[in-house]
Amino acid sequence: MTHVKLSPFVRRKPAFNNFFDEFFSSMNEVIGSDFVNNIPAVNVIDTKDAFKMELAAPGLDKGDFELNIDKNLLTISAEKEATELADGEKITRKEFAYNKFTRTFRLPKSVKTEDISAKYENGVLNITLPKKEEAKELPPRKVEIA
Repeated sequence: MTHVKLSPFVRRKPAFNNFFDEFFSSMNEVIGSDFVNNIPAVNVIDTKDAFKMELAAPGLDKGDFELNIDKNLLTISAEKEATELADGEKITRKEFAYNKFTRTFRLPKSVKTEDISAKYENGVLNITLPKKEEAKELPPRKVEIA
């Protein structure tokens, strides 16, 4: 009897040999890459004093963004004009394009909307959503008995 050891980390060939990658890249040529929905990813971090949002949007400038707050909705949008190619250049594959996007988030009532701030740095839009005092977690304390 032969003992065969299996490793869960063994790479196997894909069943369809990149069939889907080839199919969708050829579809980009037919319908254009702008058809693909390009929405930046967002991380939300909960700290004791605030919620922090990180929106990954490389290639944009600070002036491309617009942040609006209406009631308890935060809307983040950006629009960037398409770059023109030099004569003789053409794009053969386009995997990133944030020409225009809009994301809307419902804010919890614990956010102090008048103090929201944002900063764009190194391709990431950082938004700080401070919490109201009553929403902040209080440290444990001892109650004296009278």
